[in-house]
Amino acid sequence: MKTYFQPILLASLVAVSLTAGAAVLKTDPAKSTVSATFKQMNVPVESKFKKHSVVIDYDAAKPDASKATVEVDTASLDMGDPEYNREVAKKEWFNSAQFPKATFVSTSIKSAGAGKLNVSGKLTIKGKAADVTFPVTVKTEGGKQVFDGAVPIKRLTYNIGEGEWKDTSMVADEVTIKFHVVSQ
Repeated sequence: MKTYFQPILLASLVAVSLTAGAAVLKTDPAKSTVSATFKQMNVPVESKFKKHSVVIDYDAAKPDASKATVEVDTASLDMGDPEYNREVAKKEWFNSAQFPKATFVSTSIKSAGAGKLNVSGKLTIKGKAADVTFPVTVKTEGGKQVFDGAVPIKRLTYNIGEGEWKDTSMVADEVTIKFHVVSQ
């Protein structure tokens, strides 16, 4: 019996030590937001994605070793009206049936001074991937890490708005993806 419990105890200690050293932050989905801001007929519109997942492996002492991954459910964009919500999930816009997730995977996170980071990575929407770089602010509030940033994109780069919707006179090409991520 002694030989049976020793490997289990050793494996348990190794697992606990690996977990204790990990810097992966558990994010609070109730306090975190991801939204898209764009202009429709030259009027700013901000819509939030109701479903998203953010994983941040962050160490303030070693920001260059940090990583971030974001997944957004494209059908969860809330335009404030059920009919509009169904419309943006259609093939011409997000094509959520074929591309249910938009993703961002960081390739580089660099310190840009106190409380600031420069983040680079691949943003994939509707099967189209492009490199993006954007600033992020990091602060501590109530013992929790808070990350804020905005990623400017061109929607036509990702084929968002096909057919008649390629015309940017109704919906501008410029879109800003904003995020506010709070750790637990």
